[in-house]
Amino acid sequence: MTDAIDNDEEEFAESTLIQAIENQIESDNPPAAKATFNKLTLVGYEREEILQLMAHVLAAEIDALLEADRPFDTEWYEQALRKLPELPPEA
Repeated sequence: MTDAIDNDEEEFAESTLIQAIENQIESDNPPAAKATFNKLTLVGYEREEILQLMAHVLAAEIDALLEADRPFDTEWYEQALRKLPELPPEA
């Protein structure tokens, strides 16, 4: 039973992160979100794969800010997005 709950939580977290990424792309805020999406589209990545990569970066920043009890680091986030498809190192 616990596995089903864990899977539901993971799916909810992933869909929430992907929704946040879609909102960033749509609003062009931060600009690196739309730029990264466009760059990865041009080099042949599928939409779902791009959103998952970008969500991974967002999740890494959220984990780091929660662990360090600090504000969101927009500069790091934008730099990490621009480095995709290379993922940031695990904290």
